[in-house]
Amino acid sequence: MSGHSHWARIKRSKAANDAKRGRAWSKLARAIIVAARAGGGDPDANLTLRYAIDAAKAENMPKDTIERAIKKGTGEIEGAEYVELVFEGYGPGGAAILCTALTDNRNRTAPEIKKIFERHGGSLGATNSVAWMFSKRGVFLVPQSQTDEDRLTEIGLEAGVDDIAADGDMFELKCEPSVFNDVRQALADAGITPESAEIAMEPSSTVTVEGDNATKLMKLLEDLEEHDDVQNVYGNYEFSDADIERLAS
Repeated sequence: MSGHSHWARIKRSKAANDAKRGRAWSKLARAIIVAARAGGGDPDANLTLRYAIDAAKAENMPKDTIERAIKKGTGEIEGAEYVELVFEGYGPGGAAILCTALTDNRNRTAPEIKKIFERHGGSLGATNSVAWMFSKRGVFLVPQSQTDEDRLTEIGLEAGVDDIAADGDMFELKCEPSVFNDVRQALADAGITPESAEIAMEPSSTVTVEGDNATKLMKLLEDLEEHDDVQNVYGNYEFSDADIERLAS
């Protein structure tokens, strides 16, 4: 499995709190604002907005908060102007990292992200220094308690899934972005609720990061994700099962 899924397993095992939920809602609201500003406030006509709304609903964001973010994006309500920044670099163990952010002040965000990389033994690179090894993929994580592999494989293949793997207590399904909605609908029709469903950036190759480097890399990932402006963090790393259990404890 990709590092993104390994990181998801670790995060699930860590206790959530109100502060983290509030930070997540803030980031999701920014994504909705930017999507609505770019493509309009109708999720039926704006696929990016629909994905952002679905992600917000998955985090139990209140309906009125979602609607307010849409109105900020369409200009019905005054709001900050956000721009997207992409940071590329390397972390401990040689892991390539791709980090996206939405900010209203790039002169604040850029040096802060650079400092986070350097604090944990990483370094930022130039544009396309690592982005070339990532491509967009639909990724679903389905709890194994909801279905068995044979049934999930049948449902997934009919909907356009091209890769299914079991890891821990989860099944990971991957597909091309063009069939993402078809897969999500097929799962819903079968009564299966993914723990997560997103268009992620998947690396073409991976490196295994172990021991102390895995610990340092996890701290780097945590600090990046806790930054208010950071939206998503992707990497080409893999952790061993032993390190996943250790890091999740």
